[in-house]
Amino acid sequence: MIRDINRQIVLNYVRERGPISRAEIARETLLQRSTVSVIVDALVSEGVVEEIGKGESTGGRCPTLLRLRVGRPAVIGVDISPTYTTVASSDIAGSVLEKRQFLTDPDFEKTLSRAIEFVIELGAKGSGNIEGVGVVLPGLVDPLSGKALYIPYFDWRDLDVEQRIASATGFRVMIDNDANASALAELWFGSPEVSETRDFILVFVSEGLGTGIILDRQIYRGAAGAAGEFGHMIIGQEAPVACSCGSYDCWEAFASGRATVARYNRLISQTDNAPQLTFEDLIERALQGEAEAQTALLETAQNLSIGISNLIVGFSPELIIIGGPIARAWPLFSDVLSQIVQRSVRRGLPSARIIASTLGERTTLMGALSLVLSVKFTCDVVSTHVTSFA
Repeated sequence: MIRDINRQIVLNYVRERGPISRAEIARETLLQRSTVSVIVDALVSEGVVEEIGKGESTGGRCPTLLRLRVGRPAVIGVDISPTYTTVASSDIAGSVLEKRQFLTDPDFEKTLSRAIEFVIELGAKGSGNIEGVGVVLPGLVDPLSGKALYIPYFDWRDLDVEQRIASATGFRVMIDNDANASALAELWFGSPEVSETRDFILVFVSEGLGTGIILDRQIYRGAAGAAGEFGHMIIGQEAPVACSCGSYDCWEAFASGRATVARYNRLISQTDNAPQLTFEDLIERALQGEAEAQTALLETAQNLSIGISNLIVGFSPELIIIGGPIARAWPLFSDVLSQIVQRSVRRGLPSARIIASTLGERTTLMGALSLVLSVKFTCDVVSTHVTSFA
């Protein structure tokens, strides 16, 4: 157990502080230099770490610098969204190497089959070094069972996603919903303002609305992975659209992308027979200055602030992050959102900083990759050994 923990410590020092020398790792971790050397040599032979040359001397021989071995496939991410499915490979540092994309088919079998086809194609280029496949879905997911319990946009129910992909590819597979995965991506790849924060909540606004909760730098999933379903929190009555659960009083029914599009359609008196505008199209029109699109977006921001105020009062996080397609329009509604939240949080209670996602439109794909990388670099060996001792 101690050997495994020391290995994770050394690996994380190389990931977070590389280029770094063996001597620096030993000095900062207080591990014996011989121990560090044995671990590093093993990581180099496995192709996880590489030596990149000499550093500056501090009085003796020039140290050999280490970093993660980048540039070769190590992880595959599958991001299934209501519009597109993206399959991508990345190296162990999370840099995307290759990407395939296709329209998500409402038929689950067709979408999954094509995703598996691309996983096999990209995985074959990993030369046996693929650590696993991370899969992100827009709905209720149970990461422990590996099942998609309910994907409302397509009415997909009780689908054994993990087992299907693992059986077809031979890779280890991890799944989660889009909000949780996006929060994990912010933790692992976000700006220092985010990645160094211990407690934050990501509010993911796309066609629907969900939240990813990070407590003490870990995703809080709750029973059956259902934590964070604040889209079903009741905030009013007679919303412009029905929530995915069918109700007209949920936060999602007031503050989702579908709600924003419905408001816009009413403003311009669009008929049911007219071509349907996507949330992304509406955001683009708002950014180009169209008044009706901006009005619809600002009303959504007002409703968004109600739920965010409740999250701040209930969890007292350090940070609230706005993610999903709506983050592109952050400059248009950030002032309104912040002002309402500040008025709503009662005097004397701590508030939270509110920012847009630092990863932009890559959030869910990076989340899929993070599902695998977080396991690779996390000291989960502790819980494994403790369980075996018990």
